[in-house]
Amino acid sequence: MKKPVIKFLKISSSAQIPTYAHYGDAGFDLYSTEKLTIKRGYVSLVKTGIASEIPDGYFISFRGKSGLAAKFGIDVLGGVIDSTYRGEWVVILINLGQKKYKIEKGDKIAQGILQPCPRAKIIETKKLKNSVRGQGRFGSTGK
Repeated sequence: MKKPVIKFLKISSSAQIPTYAHYGDAGFDLYSTEKLTIKRGYVSLVKTGIASEIPDGYFISFRGKSGLAAKFGIDVLGGVIDSTYRGEWVVILINLGQKKYKIEKGDKIAQGILQPCPRAKIIETKKLKNSVRGQGRFGSTGK
């Protein structure tokens, strides 16, 4: 199987190209190009200083770093980079912790995961087939 290639362009002198920390890791680390503080309960946009060329049929999803979440309550709010996007990657972080959190230039702030994304044919219908779950929502499978 041929490995997909992601091309990165540094658009900031302090940018770092993403790296996998270990063989077999699903996500590659993303690094901040800024020094900033996120107050508790606040959201910040953190620049990475990179742009990319992602192969057609793939996208990147941003995910949190488990260490940042467990130790400081820092998480990622969404984030998808489409294959056609050529602008700077910016990560949306939220501080759910008890204290303000300081980010330094070069700090790992999130991880990116390359994922396939087949394009679906979208159609409108008058009726949906029944399923076992039906319209069961939140908590429908029990506690």
